[in-house]
Parts: sequence; C-alpha cells; structure tokens
Amino acid sequence: MGLRLFNTLSRMVEEFVPRDSAGRRVGMYCCGPTVYDDAHLGNFRTFVFADLVRRYLEFRGFEVFQVMNVTDVEDKIIARVQAAGTSLREFTVPVEARFLEDSAVLGCLRPHASPRATAHIGEMIELIGRLITRGLAYQAADGSVYFSIEKYVACGHRYGQLVHLNLEALRPGGRVRSDDYAKEAVADFALWKARVPEDGLVCWPSPWGEGRPGWHLECSAMSMKLLGPSFDLHLGGEDLIFPHHEDEIAQSEGAGMQATGDRFVRHWVHAAHLLVEGRKMSKSLGNYYTVRDLLARGATGREIRYQLLQAHYRETFNFRLENLDGARQSLARLDECLIKLREIASGRRADPDPTWLAQFSVAMDNDLNVSAAWQTVFDGVRELNRQMATATLEPEAAASALAAWERINSVVGVGPIEEAEAPPEIQALLDERQTARGRKDFAQADALRAELKARGWRIDDTPKGPRLKKE
Repeated sequence: MGLRLFNTLSRMVEEFVPRDSAGRRVGMYCCGPTVYDDAHLGNFRTFVFADLVRRYLEFRGFEVFQVMNVTDVEDKIIARVQAAGTSLREFTVPVEARFLEDSAVLGCLRPHASPRATAHIGEMIELIGRLITRGLAYQAADGSVYFSIEKYVACGHRYGQLVHLNLEALRPGGRVRSDDYAKEAVADFALWKARVPEDGLVCWPSPWGEGRPGWHLECSAMSMKLLGPSFDLHLGGEDLIFPHHEDEIAQSEGAGMQATGDRFVRHWVHAAHLLVEGRKMSKSLGNYYTVRDLLARGATGREIRYQLLQAHYRETFNFRLENLDGARQSLARLDECLIKLREIASGRRADPDPTWLAQFSVAMDNDLNVSAAWQTVFDGVRELNRQMATATLEPEAAASALAAWERINSVVGVGPIEEAEAPPEIQALLDERQTARGRKDFAQADALRAELKARGWRIDDTPKGPRLKKE
C-alpha cells in the first residue's frame, strides 16, 4: 500500500496518486509567508510540515517540484510600508531574508521556486482578463474588478468544494475588497483593486486603471505559471481553507485552463493550528513566539523542529516553552545512541536496516503519522541500547542501523548529531582525572568526576577512552 493522505477536497484519507503518467513527478504548492512581519511559530508549523511532506515524497522515490510563494503585496504590507515611509521593496526584502534564515535554522529545504507576487503582475492581469472574457468577472463603479460567485455557480461550477456552504443562507451578492474577510461571508471578491490614496506608490498599470492584485488571485496566477493549470498537491494552514483556497479554486477553474475532467488541484492538505495555552497563536492576539525569540531563550533549531513535528498535522498542537526541555532530552538520547553506534561500526558501511525503515514507512504512509513514526525511532533506539548494553550488537548491525537512521533523518530533518565541545578548563579536569586513574588514585578520580558533574558534564568511560557529555 502506498502513501495515503487526508484530502480536504474529498474529506477522506485516500491514496496519493500523482497526475504524472509514470507516477513519479509531483507538483507541490504551499502558500508561503506574507512578509509584513517575521513569521511566528504558528506559521512555521505549516512550513515545517510542508518540508516534511516534500522530504517524505522524495524518500518514497517521487520527483518533487516544490513551489512556495512569497506574498509581498497585500493590505497589511501596504499599511506597514506607509507607516515606515519607505518603498515596498525596501520594506519586504529584509523581512523575506529573515524568513529564509529562520527556515534554514529549522532545517527546511529551500523550495525549488519561491515566486514573489510582485514579479508576476503580468500573469495576474492576464488571468483577470480571461475571467472577464468568460463573463465571470466585472469592473465595478469603484474601478476594482470583482469575481462573480453568482455567475460562476450559474455556469455549473460549485462554490464550496473545500467547505460546506449554504449560498442561500449566507450573504451572496455583496462585494469584499479587503484581502481578509469574515469567514461567514460569501461575496464577490476583488481580483484587481483600484488604487486609493492609502496605497501610496504601491500600484501597477492595467487595462482597468492603476491598482494591484487581490491576495487570492496571486496564488492562482503563480501556481499555474510554475506548475501548470492542474497539479498534484496544495498545502497550507487550515485557516486558509476558506476563503483563500476556495477562491483560488473558483478563479482557477473558472478561467477554464484545465483539460476536460481535470481539477485545478487533486489533493488539498491542511495543517491544524498551533495553540499557545489553548488559544490559536496569532499576531493579532499577541500570544506568539518567533524562531528568534526561542533561540534567544537557548533553544536550538533542531529542538524547535522536533517539537513542531510531535503531533499529527491534522491535530491542534498546544505549544509550551517547557516542552522544549523534553525535546532537548529526547534528541540527546537519540544522539547518545548514534554516537555509540558510530564507535561500534568503526567506519563500516552497510545497507540500511530494512525492518527499521519498514516500521517508519508504515507509520508515515498512514496520513503522515509523524508521532507514530517517532515512536518507531525510539523503539529502535531502545532495542539498540539493549543490544549495546549486553555487548551483542555486531559492527555490521551497528553500521546498518546508522544507515537506516540516515534515511529516516532525511525525512524528519533534525540534522546531524550535536556534540558539545568541552571548554579548555573542563578538558583539563578530564585529563587530570585520567592522570589520577593512571596512578590508581581512585578517590581523586572520583572527586574530579563529581566536580565535572557539578559543572554540568558527564563522563562516559568507553572502550576507546573517556568521553565528555554536556548534561
């Protein structure tokens, strides 16, 4: 059985089957950052999840082309630009750079393409023109161009593919110009926003006058430009299901660029919210942490990534600072096992342990059940530690376990083993202990061990000599 994913479109867990006739190539799009401010940990839950999806698809042998856009023009950005008294690019470029730095700290692979909205205005204008020609969009008295939900539905399309909507009970027929609007509102949404004084110099020429694209339109134009009118996988946070992703479907399929019988996207996958003390993490509530906040508190990128990959992606996850201590301890336990395996393997290379890989794959194939996958990792660590404690693990088996971990780590992405380097004064105490042991002054050796422990360092005596470990 292959990889099975929950598809928001069908509301079912179903087998993931790419459009590629050979079943290998996968086009994957994830809604990326809106660069009006630094991304917070709630945003990064989605981005780390998207990285996990890509990594696991590649682990399973798929050839993935990942696109993650950068929204560098929308309402909040323009408000920040005006408040800062700077240009759009001068404001957004540093924010985008910090996002890329934070992503790298969390071990995320760079997407194959990271299109900026402002670099694809031409494609957006072309898409709007196509919708107008097909009778699904119109220019209103305020100069803006809107998508008509009523005409879209009248043409036989369904508005409400990702969510259940009662168009009669909800308020159809109105217009919404803002990028974000109330989730209970079903109304014509802006494709092109006519320039207003509040926009300052943020505008572009178009057949309908100066203005800028609507947020929903941006993702449709960029994804179809880079992945084609139909592609395999669209990811995002669950807060984007409606209206953003529903509007993407409407304008993309309304443009009629797909082949007969094809959808805009086959599989829609959404990550649940990250909570803080039971509430959604958001900038509007002020209850958020950035990656930089946590690094300043002493956390490492791999600890943050590990913590973000503890719960199943469709489960809301309650983040607590104290949980990072548990992440640190779990990774230290894993690292210690791997260090011992390296010593036993003594540089040998071997094929990956098929049993460990199979157990991991079974968990991940089941709708990317990463919590169950981690259980297989630590079950393996427990068994390996048992064998090493009884001196029954052969070098070949140790090398095979290391090779299996390398494959697993290519998915979970917690990076290389972190071995803290002892400062000179700590190393000097270790050397002094070794000298004491050499002259059989075990009382002094034990006293030095106790002093090292008091300073936060543990001594592991191994067949290859003592090894210091930061506690």
